[in-house]
Amino acid sequence: MTEQRPSRATEAFFGRRKGKALRERQAEGMASLLPALKLDLQSPAPASLAELFPDEVKQLRLEIGFGGGEHLVHRAQEIPQTGFIGVEPFVNSMAKLLSRVEDLGLRNVRVYDDDATQVLDWLPEGSIDHIDLLYPDPWPKRKHWKRRFVSQVNLQRFHRVLKPGGLFCFASDIDTYVNWTLQHCRDHGGFDWQAVQSSDWLTPFANWPGTRYENKARREGRSSAYLTFRKA
Repeated sequence: MTEQRPSRATEAFFGRRKGKALRERQAEGMASLLPALKLDLQSPAPASLAELFPDEVKQLRLEIGFGGGEHLVHRAQEIPQTGFIGVEPFVNSMAKLLSRVEDLGLRNVRVYDDDATQVLDWLPEGSIDHIDLLYPDPWPKRKHWKRRFVSQVNLQRFHRVLKPGGLFCFASDIDTYVNWTLQHCRDHGGFDWQAVQSSDWLTPFANWPGTRYENKARREGRSSAYLTFRKA
């Protein structure tokens, strides 16, 4: 059965939007830096997304739900010739990332602080080299599985915006979500899982910095899986 595209009102892939009160410097960053770096979805996307960045970039990478921002910041420093778009609706996480971007003087980061599907629908077809979905909310209760970000609808969004041969990388410590993602990518038919042997999904991605979510999982005795899919 074809999965119907849900209305915007049902696309609630994230929970709460805000935690504890922001520190003064974080609040200032949200007031000044967020407007400067936030994507303007009210205007058409530029023909070349490289125009979003002040310096020349050779590749474009999208990270959905960057959490504490450890991975995004690490990659932005590691490969400054890549332009990064980070999406995170949680206010405290966005404030933390913006502070790091300012401290490090990163010029290859743009952000969006709401529903990632809005960004995916705004992006031009075949414009992104790499999509990261790392430790997304697993929505462990069966009745909430429809809120998992990996779905046929969103995989089709990924497939549309990825360049030919583009990568989709997924990491999770929740076995049911790992299996869910493998099954959905198989059923979609447009993504080739790159694993050949078990070490390929048990070994972190190259130059992996780790995240606080991953550290929490390990403390609680859960291992992680790292899945890489290539657009077919």
